[in-house]
Amino acid sequence: QVPLVESGGGLVQPGGSLKLSCASSGISFSFYVMGWYRQAPGKQRQLVADSTTDGSTNYADSVKGRFTISRDNAKKTIYLQMNSLRPDDTAVYYCTARLNYAASPSYWGQGTQVTVSS
Repeated sequence: QVPLVESGGGLVQPGGSLKLSCASSGISFSFYVMGWYRQAPGKQRQLVADSTTDGSTNYADSVKGRFTISRDNAKKTIYLQMNSLRPDDTAVYYCTARLNYAASPSYWGQGTQVTVSS
């Protein structure tokens, strides 16, 4: 059983929107800081956004005002609404679960490709 499964990636034009989803199973979802990382070709993996157990959120400067992370503890799912997409948002996006902000992710999803191109 795969703990985290992403969906919703694809090809979108600059300025467009996409919504990613990550469904979890087999973990105590409500106890984890859930987040999204991304990795572009030739670049290091970076944290995009995360959501704590009480719903507090944190964003990378490059996505503030454009991306919104949300979580549904009842559905054990997190989402990443991405608006005003730019070509430099192109990357593989990974869903993660970690026990606290200081910890490395305990779980990673398989990743979903987001390509922003005209």
